[in-house]
Amino acid sequence: MRYLMLYKPGKETSAPPSDQEMADMGRFIEEMARAGVLIAADGLLPSSDGARVRIAGEKFTVTDGPFAETKELIAGYAIVQVRSKAEAIELGKRFLKVVGEGESEIRQMHEAPAFPPGPQRADR
Repeated sequence: MRYLMLYKPGKETSAPPSDQEMADMGRFIEEMARAGVLIAADGLLPSSDGARVRIAGEKFTVTDGPFAETKELIAGYAIVQVRSKAEAIELGKRFLKVVGEGESEIRQMHEAPAFPPGPQRADR
């Protein structure tokens, strides 16, 4: 089963992680990769660099960051392949021990991928 794990920090900061935090995260990611459970993972820049796009009827609204609601902020994600929801939850707990305060939202993904496997390129 594939799970999307979203990391929502306890607070947003523009300060980069410390060298120790980066080393701890690197070890955790390497361990998951060696175990064959990690499909993808990455961190996100602060919400001040982002935007939200909404549509209501036919009208679009674009809101530039930063976003005030800390509970809505996403600082990173991972996609993992595990045997159960319980295993995904355990990975979420281990991840939070590395990154500290915050929460990890864990959502099961559809088993059939939305796109065929292989490199995809959008010509624009």
